[in-house]
Amino acid sequence: MCGFVGFWGPGAEFSVTGEAKAMATHMSDTIRHRGPDDFGVFVQPEQQLALAFRRLAIMDLSPAGHQPMTSASGRYVIAFNGEIYNHQAVRTQLQNHRPDESAPLTFRGHSDTEVLLAAMERWGITDAVERCVGMFAFAVWDNRTHELTLGRDRLGEKPLYYGLLDGQIVFASELKAIERHARFDSSIQRSALMDYLRHGYVCGTQSIYENILRLPPASLLTVTRRQLDERRLPSPRAYWSAEDHIDSTLDQQTDEQILAELQSRLLDSVRHQMMADVPVGAFLSGGIDSSLVVAMMRECSTQVKTFTIGFEEDGYDEAPYAKSVAMYLGTDHTSLYVTPEQAQAVIPQLPEIYDEPFADSSQIPTFLVSQIAKQHVTVSLSGDGGDELFGGYRRYQKTIRLWHRRSWLPQRISEFASDWSRYFGRSSWLPVSSQHRLDIAASLLSACGFDEFYRASISRWKRPEDLVVGAHLPKRLTNRFGFRDHHLLRRMMQTDLHRYLPDDILTKVDRASMAVSLETRSPLLDHRVVEFARSLPHDCLIREGKTKWALRQILYQYLPSQLVERPKMGFGVPLGAWLRGPLKDWADSLLSPEALQRHSHFHVEPIRQKWQQHLANQMDHTPALWEILMFQAWFQRRAAQRQQQFRLSSRPQAMAA
Repeated sequence: MCGFVGFWGPGAEFSVTGEAKAMATHMSDTIRHRGPDDFGVFVQPEQQLALAFRRLAIMDLSPAGHQPMTSASGRYVIAFNGEIYNHQAVRTQLQNHRPDESAPLTFRGHSDTEVLLAAMERWGITDAVERCVGMFAFAVWDNRTHELTLGRDRLGEKPLYYGLLDGQIVFASELKAIERHARFDSSIQRSALMDYLRHGYVCGTQSIYENILRLPPASLLTVTRRQLDERRLPSPRAYWSAEDHIDSTLDQQTDEQILAELQSRLLDSVRHQMMADVPVGAFLSGGIDSSLVVAMMRECSTQVKTFTIGFEEDGYDEAPYAKSVAMYLGTDHTSLYVTPEQAQAVIPQLPEIYDEPFADSSQIPTFLVSQIAKQHVTVSLSGDGGDELFGGYRRYQKTIRLWHRRSWLPQRISEFASDWSRYFGRSSWLPVSSQHRLDIAASLLSACGFDEFYRASISRWKRPEDLVVGAHLPKRLTNRFGFRDHHLLRRMMQTDLHRYLPDDILTKVDRASMAVSLETRSPLLDHRVVEFARSLPHDCLIREGKTKWALRQILYQYLPSQLVERPKMGFGVPLGAWLRGPLKDWADSLLSPEALQRHSHFHVEPIRQKWQQHLANQMDHTPALWEILMFQAWFQRRAAQRQQQFRLSSRPQAMAA
C-alpha cells in the first residue's frame, strides 16, 4: 500500500528550476504515513508534469519496486497504489504469449507494478486493467500520446481525488495532499455537506470541496492536453460493472453446486490475498465474515495471526466471541481491552486521519485494532463486504416491511400524512421522543418511490436543507445507479455496494489502517466473488429469516453452530454516554453558538436543540451530533492546515479564502 500525488498542466512552478519538484514533495509529505519505506519524484518540465510517490513495501522489497516507475520501452510512467493479486499469472501470460517472434520479456524485479506496466505496453491501459484482480488506484503518463490516465479498482478499496485548479489537473491519494497545492481553493461544496449530514460521510463523486472530485470505483479518466487548454475535464468511463456479469444459470443449480462454487472462489481469493513479502494477519471480530476469512486462511496456512479489541462496556464487547473462534481455529490471537481513556484519546486525531468530515463512530475501534495489528504484521485481511454482498444488514428486512405498509397508501394521502406529521412533530407540547418519531414518519411518508424511502430510512438529519445555510435539496431523487433489478432487497444491497461500502466502510478502513502504515485487504471484494454474489438466487441470501444464508452454510464446515449463530453486534463505542460525561466539555466547545457561527454553514438552533435534549437524556441524538462534532473538528484542523499551502517563489500567490 502506498500513496501518490501529482499535477499536470501550465503553472509558474515549472518556470523555476526545482520548484515543481519541491511542491510535489511538499504535497506528498502529508501522506508519508501511507508509504514510509521509500520516496520518489518524477518531473518532466517540458510537459509540465510532476508525480511524487510514498511507498509501503509489500511485494518486492528491493529497489526494483521503486516508484514512480517507467515501463521497459519508456512509454509509460506510473504511480501505483495497491496490489495486483494475480500479477504472477499476468506475468506468465506476458512471457508465454508474445504477439510476434520478439525476444522473451524480461523483468527487473518481481513487483506487481512492473507487471502492470508491461501489460499496459502489450494490451493498452484499459485491457490491462480488465485483466487484473486487485485493489488499486494509479496515475499513468503516456510519453507517446502525452495523455494522463487515472484509474481506480472495481469496488473502490483505494482512494483517488482529482480536480482542475486554474487549468492544471491535480490528483492525490488523500485530500490533504491537494490542500497543499499552491492553487487550492477551500470553498465547501454545500451539496456534499448535505449528503454528509444525511449519511455521516461525503457521497459519490463529490468531495467536501467545490473543485475536487473523487474518481468513481471501476473507472478510468484519460485527460488530453487540449482538454487542459480548454480548462475542462472529461467524464470518467466505467470499465466494469457487476450488473454486466450476472449468471442467470445459478437459478437452475442446486444449493450444493452453488455453495461449492462460492467456497472455491472465496478460497482462491483468500489464498491470493495472503501472498506478500511481509507478515500477514487478519482482523477477527467473531462475526460471520471475519470468521470465514480467518477459517480459510487457516486452511491455506499452518499459522495465522489474528487481532481484536474489546471494551468493558456491555453491548460493545466482541472480544469473547473472537477469542472463542480463534481458539477453535488455532490462530495466534492478540486481544486487547481498551479503556475509555485510550479510546477517547483517538478522537483528537480523527480530523487528521480522515481529511474530509467523516462520522462513522466505528472509526475509533478500527484505528485501535489497526494499531495493535501493526505491531505484529504489515498486512491484515478483513471481512468487509459480506453484508452488502450477501444481505447481512438487519435494516434490509425491516425496511421492506415498512415499505409494504407505506405502499398501501395513495401518494396524496401519504403526502398529507407527511405534512401532518411534520407539523405536529414541531409542537413543543409533545414529548421529545414523540416529536422525533413524527419527524421520521414525515420523511418516510413523503418519499416518492422505494429508493428515496430507503435513503430516508437511513438518514440521520432527515432534512439537511433546513440545517445548511443557503442549501436546497431536490424534492425527488432519480435512480442514480441505474438499477435493473426490481427486487427490493437487491436494490438496497446495490445502493450500499455503490455508496455505503466505498464511501463509508472502505474509506474508514483505508484511512485508519494507513494512518499506522498497515495494509488491509478484503477477500470478499475480489470482483469474481462479487459477480457470483450478484448472481445468487434470493433465497441464498436470506432463508427462513436467516441473513447471509450462503456464507453461514460454508462457515458451518469450519466452526460449530454455537460459534456461528450469535447476535450481530455493531463495531462501536459508547459514544452517547461519553458525550454526556468525559467528552462533554470538548463537545460543548465545538457546539457553542460562537463555534457554530464561526463558519456560517449551519443554522445554529436545530443543533443546539438536539445537544440540549441529548444532555438532558430526553433523546439519544448521538449519530446526528457526532456528524456536527466531526465537521467542527475538521473545520478547525482545516483552518490550521491552510498555513501549510505551498507558496510559489516565482510569483505571488494568494491564499484560498
